[in-house]
Amino acid sequence: MRERIGIITMKGSPLTLVGNEIKVGDAAPDFVVLDNNLSPVRFSSFRGKVCIVASVPSLDTQVCDLQTRKFNEQAAGLGPEVIILTISMDLPFGQKRWCGAAGVERVQTLSDHRDTFFGTSYGVLIKELRLLARAVFVVDRQGTVRYVQVVEELTNEPDYEAALSAVKKLV
Repeated sequence: MRERIGIITMKGSPLTLVGNEIKVGDAAPDFVVLDNNLSPVRFSSFRGKVCIVASVPSLDTQVCDLQTRKFNEQAAGLGPEVIILTISMDLPFGQKRWCGAAGVERVQTLSDHRDTFFGTSYGVLIKELRLLARAVFVVDRQGTVRYVQVVEELTNEPDYEAALSAVKKLV
């Protein structure tokens, strides 16, 4: 499996990402993750919708919490043809608890904890931490990646406006 060093940092210290880099124009790799009830969810089941796929290290951290809440707020204005997924290594039970406590109902949280299938397919698995890097991918209805941001500093938020702008061009 390919390793890329120095793409991201945590508080200035370089980390290693495992998996191939995904670029705009690539076919979005399919993957299977778990929903909050431990049921498998295949990414290809969302084909025909515009998808924001956001990965975060853990919903139980301040920036990940804020990021997921912001996408949840934006979801209402994007319409039913847009799906927002937040994927982390958190256990499905923890994700379900967090969503209930945070009032997040428009973002679907999914767990990659079992197989790291998403993390390695999208090149955002952090080797040293076995967590996912903070990243945002926008995938069109046909399954082509139209926007990518891997946030360079793990403790920073993504560029929400750029991601949302990419989505609005597709709907």
